[in-house]
Amino acid sequence: MWSITLKLMRKTKRMLIPAGIAIMIGTAFIASTFLFGNAMNDSLTRQLTAMFGNANYAVTVNSSDLSDKELNEAYSSTVGDFHLDQIAGIEGVGGVRASVETGVSVSKGDSTVSGEIISTAAQKNMLPVNITEGDQPKDSNEVALPEDMAKQLNVGVGDTVSLTSRYAVGDDGKAKADNVRVVGLTSDPNGAYSYYGGAIVGSNNLLAAMQGVDDFNATGTTMVYLDLALDGNSVSAKTINGVKALLPKHFDLMSRQQISDESIKSLSGNQTNIVTTFLMCFGVLAMFVAALVIANTFQVLVAQRRRTLALLRTIGAKKGQLYGSVLFEAVVLGFVASVLGVVLGSLLMWGMCVSDIMQAGMRFNFSWQAAVVPILFGIVVTVLASMGSARSATAVTPLEALRPIELTDNRRSSLTRAIIGILMVAVGIAMAIFSIWQVQATNGGEDASGDQFTMILLIAIAGAALVFLGMVVTAVFWMPTLMKGVGALASLTGPSATVAHANIQKNPRRIAATGAALLIGVTLVSTIATGAASAKETMNGALATRYSVDIVAMGDDISQQMVKDVSDINGVSDTLYAPAVSVTLEKADGTQPTSALLVGVKNIDQVKQVMRANLGNASIDSDSVLMPTYNAQTGKELQFANGTADFSTEWNQNGDATRSLTLQANQADYRRVSAQYGAVGFVDESHFTNGDLDAATHVLLVKADTDKSGVSVDDIYNDMQAALEKSTDATVTGPIAERIVWANMIDSMMMLLVGLIAVAVLIALVGVANTLSLSVIERTRESATLRAIGMTRGQLRRSLAVEALLISLVSGISGVLLGTLFGWLGAYVVFSMYGKVVFPFEWGINGIVLAVAAVAALLASVFPARRAVSTPPVEALAEA
Repeated sequence: MWSITLKLMRKTKRMLIPAGIAIMIGTAFIASTFLFGNAMNDSLTRQLTAMFGNANYAVTVNSSDLSDKELNEAYSSTVGDFHLDQIAGIEGVGGVRASVETGVSVSKGDSTVSGEIISTAAQKNMLPVNITEGDQPKDSNEVALPEDMAKQLNVGVGDTVSLTSRYAVGDDGKAKADNVRVVGLTSDPNGAYSYYGGAIVGSNNLLAAMQGVDDFNATGTTMVYLDLALDGNSVSAKTINGVKALLPKHFDLMSRQQISDESIKSLSGNQTNIVTTFLMCFGVLAMFVAALVIANTFQVLVAQRRRTLALLRTIGAKKGQLYGSVLFEAVVLGFVASVLGVVLGSLLMWGMCVSDIMQAGMRFNFSWQAAVVPILFGIVVTVLASMGSARSATAVTPLEALRPIELTDNRRSSLTRAIIGILMVAVGIAMAIFSIWQVQATNGGEDASGDQFTMILLIAIAGAALVFLGMVVTAVFWMPTLMKGVGALASLTGPSATVAHANIQKNPRRIAATGAALLIGVTLVSTIATGAASAKETMNGALATRYSVDIVAMGDDISQQMVKDVSDINGVSDTLYAPAVSVTLEKADGTQPTSALLVGVKNIDQVKQVMRANLGNASIDSDSVLMPTYNAQTGKELQFANGTADFSTEWNQNGDATRSLTLQANQADYRRVSAQYGAVGFVDESHFTNGDLDAATHVLLVKADTDKSGVSVDDIYNDMQAALEKSTDATVTGPIAERIVWANMIDSMMMLLVGLIAVAVLIALVGVANTLSLSVIERTRESATLRAIGMTRGQLRRSLAVEALLISLVSGISGVLLGTLFGWLGAYVVFSMYGKVVFPFEWGINGIVLAVAAVAALLASVFPARRAVSTPPVEALAEA
């Protein structure tokens, strides 16, 4: 029986191709989703652990269950506490680097550039940056400068520069080191120090001097990186225990993978891979659409093979053999198409990674899950979708199959079907409402545990699936009714439209089956389009909130001419230059004082021009201060008793506040203006002239536009450093590079979703073609009769085209409405934790979707119409 099945498959391979394409497309998307998740996690891991260099382990603070006193003790650790020499001598330890860094200004002649200096290592590959020329510092008074910094200072390997600490150390003010020899140049390909535009690698004595201590062992650090030799796939227990025995109290040894996993979890707010889950939902829906295509394909095959099946029954084939034959055919088809789908998805992701499409620097990262899961899923879906046709094959008796049969099913739809469908819709709506309520109850999902958030997400998906299944189940009731109204208008245009209108009313089951294919496809397209648009706008808003100001320059002697030079830089769209002072915000973050920077501005419009975050109706006057909602360093919400903010502005030698300022606090959700402060507030500039505040420095906030200008972040950094090179202490920092990396990742995800839109249209096209093919087979006698009484081939073609168009309009509009609601639901549940969710209705995209659906339906009617008109009436009547 198996050999007969394979021969039948070869004979009808053209009919199997559409179902195979649907399976291949669905599994290709699932495979590419896995691979995209792998690539994004790999990219995130490299970025989050870029400071490791070649290290595979790190010693870090084990902050769990530590009291404030214990935390202070841990964060007061010095390099000497870690016994680096002894650790380096342990068998299996290939490299050690203590992470010490501080802000400095590098000078050569009249030019000064700010930067971040980090500690060196004995092994070059232990550094978080690459040495592109020369060598890493090994002896005293040696540095390796970033390539761009060296160009701005016009120095090279062998030249000397001067270093000045950006912060006062001890009672001697800012430390300075002259005649520092440049021994190398660095690059930062993984963005470990993108916030500072790169990193300076310095010898141990320079790090000690810049921190105001006499010896490198006295410098402060809370992180030590280790390169531990692998014994197979893991590090030997002897090496691990030897290192742990030398660690100071409250510190632990963690692998690079452990640290990156924890960092990724903290970024997403829970233990769920949001992006992969979000995309996988659409992959499952794509396979659901493919299942309908597969089911229709096997229905067509069984209808065409009814005489073959009858002959097999007459020569002794049992019902079970016929049933098994259809399922075996499904397994073979599912396996072959799924393997091709995995290959297609892998090639697609590989091409995107090696080309410039993946702007986030993603690498192709294959895993067994990307192959096994799609193949198994494809086979299971194919088998499940073919079971109905397999049962139909067993129902064919020799006598019934060898005589003319009217295939049209005129059975009335049962009341049970309607009740089940309505219950599905009702339960699905209730589950969707429950998931929305849970998201709101858990503060947008931020307060939910990993398992709890996963459950909320699954409930939302299950609710949407039940609503959709209920709509499909009850489509036999509501879809023909809607089409009847539209068809009544269309029938006024001629006989072809009249026949199409009559066919729609004649067989509601066939119309529901045909319309459901396109309904699913269009719903999927609209869901993706709406979800993608909402995700894009929501995540852009979240990025604007988290990375509020692109670039920040601070310094005592930034002149107006320097400000003008910065404003004239290509890529700089807006600037804000204002006086500022460091203060302490009292008891707004729990009970701990918070470091803050107050910036004096003329009005709120100045802030809005450079701030990416939405400040809403916030205002600034002489009695108020604009403050962020959250502490940028701890993430805790800033809460002000009685709505007032208390600032300490001067202190005596004992550290007690001798001068303070109290203002009414207006809050808005903006963050990351400066990494040095827990909060940056904006006050009326009159406070700096009436004696309330003394300007200790000036800040220059810059808003950049890399898209329209076409310049890179590095170009803007370099141009700003050049514009401020005459300043002796100006520092240039900013999260723009981090924000752009995240934005590029979102763009890459959106590109994948756009690809899925094309996938959904293809699947819908294949599905409608198959269901119309079945419709033609069902109406063989009807078509022959119409031809016999004088209907031309053109009129018969047009009747099928009009029927397809009517189906596409009703199914398409219904799909757009359902898809929009599903897209809103998915975006709300998934992205609430990242910020305020945007609910767009994509008029343009949905209009295109409807147009594409109509064209797809018309194209899908071409081949069935050709089949209907190619058979002579007499032959068709005889066959029927």
